[in-house]
Amino acid sequence: MFLKKVALVSALAVMAGSSSFACEISARVSIVGNEFPAIQTVGAGAQECSGAEVTTNLTKDHQSLNVPGMQGNPAEYTSAIVANSSIVALMNEDVIRPLDDLVAKHGQDLQSSQLIKVGGKVMAVAFMANAQHLMYRSDVLDQIGVEPPKTYEDMLAAAKMIRDQGIMENPIGGAYAAGWNLAQEFNNMFLGFGGSHFKAGSAEPNINSEAGVNALGMMKSLSEYMSPDFLTHDSNATNAEYRAGNIALLNMWGSRAASQTTAEGVTEAVKNGHAIAGPMTVGGGSTPASTLWWDGWTVAKNVSDAEAEATFVALTNAIRPAKMEDEAVRTQAVWLVDGYTPTDAAVGVFEAAKMATTPYPMLPYMGLMHSALGNELSDFMQGKESAEQALADVEAAYIAAAKEKGFLQ
Repeated sequence: MFLKKVALVSALAVMAGSSSFACEISARVSIVGNEFPAIQTVGAGAQECSGAEVTTNLTKDHQSLNVPGMQGNPAEYTSAIVANSSIVALMNEDVIRPLDDLVAKHGQDLQSSQLIKVGGKVMAVAFMANAQHLMYRSDVLDQIGVEPPKTYEDMLAAAKMIRDQGIMENPIGGAYAAGWNLAQEFNNMFLGFGGSHFKAGSAEPNINSEAGVNALGMMKSLSEYMSPDFLTHDSNATNAEYRAGNIALLNMWGSRAASQTTAEGVTEAVKNGHAIAGPMTVGGGSTPASTLWWDGWTVAKNVSDAEAEATFVALTNAIRPAKMEDEAVRTQAVWLVDGYTPTDAAVGVFEAAKMATTPYPMLPYMGLMHSALGNELSDFMQGKESAEQALADVEAAYIAAAKEKGFLQ
């Protein structure tokens, strides 16, 4: 599986090969997914096919749409673009189909590292790798005379200097929006402190621990250098703050790296000072406080075989090797596509892989834990309860959900 990190790095070093590809389909294709640039490119590539309608719904709200949109019969969406977190919910609800037959028939341009197998069956086709890592203003760090932070402790020290010298009042940015984003930042920090979400070999929660308390403590310290409304800032809002020149240090998705200097509204100072580094560690540990991800696409179970085949053909067309000849496309992501050669924007994700960053847990009950974290941590971040109480609340919410789903007795 892609999650073998060394294979990820080597898979990205292949020389380009091109092919001429005429994409003809005979049944509808309907895709739901996230909205960042690489996924927009995949959606547009699928829409290059002719013969039937190809529609896309690419939105930050995709995770609330994909399961209900695939549960009907026929399903509203013939494909959901997912990651190693969100595919689990689709498998739990039995709304996606194995792709082995379609890979055999139409997958000649796919690499083995792209085939996401669960229980021996191909359940998704990965097209890119992702991780959160440091982005920073090199000019601002030069101004205070410090190197790019390698640890979160370094980040806090740099932020204090930036504030104390009157350069920026709130120099740190983070996707700390209450809900999914805040939970993900906890996951990163918790793993960096050596935490394990579950007791070994079980679905029993294991976050109300020293690692959990330390993770929340560091997050609270970082938030004191963020905008006062940090609990409303998702990736889009955080990046907008960065591009406007309001923050100098952030932990951000590699999939957003290339657009930091090209998006509308970016200042000249940001264009000239923008820089990328690998993920940071925390608490004296050597494991990055981040997670390694893949993004890929699935095919719905509750659609006709003709629609399933059309969907596979259209999405395979969208990630064909010839796409990697376009420099603008190559810079959008760390592509797992034959013909991809790394760009400067890929540095952070490559560093994450080299540093043995922990893959996001692909466990059937991890989604329940992520939801519980997202629902229960904001009170702590607002100073309304202790770290221990917040983590106890998370475990209680998770246990109730896990019992309802049959993961715990």
